[in-house]
Amino acid sequence: MDEIADIKPGDELDNERLCQIFGCGPQGGMRRSKKTNTLVLICNHVESIYDDRWIDGVLHYTGMGQSGDQSLDFMQNKTLVQSGTNSVGVHLFEVHKRRVYTYVGEVALAAQPYQESQTDEGGHSRKVWVFPIVPKSGVVPPISVDVINELDQRKAKQARRLSDDEIAAKARQSGRVKVGMQAAIIKQHQRSVWVAEHAKRRAQGQCELCKESAPFIDSSGRPYLETHHIQWLARAGADTIENTAALCPNCHRRMHVLDDADDLQKLRRLIDG
Repeated sequence: MDEIADIKPGDELDNERLCQIFGCGPQGGMRRSKKTNTLVLICNHVESIYDDRWIDGVLHYTGMGQSGDQSLDFMQNKTLVQSGTNSVGVHLFEVHKRRVYTYVGEVALAAQPYQESQTDEGGHSRKVWVFPIVPKSGVVPPISVDVINELDQRKAKQARRLSDDEIAAKARQSGRVKVGMQAAIIKQHQRSVWVAEHAKRRAQGQCELCKESAPFIDSSGRPYLETHHIQWLARAGADTIENTAALCPNCHRRMHVLDDADDLQKLRRLIDG
């Protein structure tokens, strides 16, 4: 139990270390340990079939059971629903990167569980129980925006492999009035406003890639262009005149999506000019 007290929200563990600390099994999303009198919840955003999401500081966590309708009397669903009176400590981990378990903290039920429709491991619609839980500390550890973007890209690839019918079914079930939200950490490069202004003046209202006029005039009466670093700052590019171009929004997005070698050469030739 001393080891449990030593881990802090935001700490990252591998599965082996997690099992050592809590005395639980290595598999499953709800892991009961009689040894430490705990229930470990794993919210796996990478591989799980469950539709777990944060809304206003509350994690809506899907219960146990991968096929067919779920029951509140089934195994650890029962442990969790009785956690307010059974003295079992409930601890939450999230997985945003494969095999990395980030500790959120000890949690408690924020409200009674409720039912909703989700798909099971076979892609069939079924009724699940969703448990609204909150950290006892009242604080949800933020995660990196880079991690969120990487996770979104992985899920987008998974979505592209599904059939039209499978996508339609998942879209209908996941569509909600209230969208899930989680606190995130943004790392922002401090860019020179002078370099950015120089690129826009050099462009004289025309995109330096497609050579079309800026798509609109902004509220200050200037042609709207965006500055782009030819070698991205995230790839150790320099914030200099020689590495900065003024692009229309469409070409700016194109550079970040395609990162096309011919486009890069065209911009370099223009600026080296």
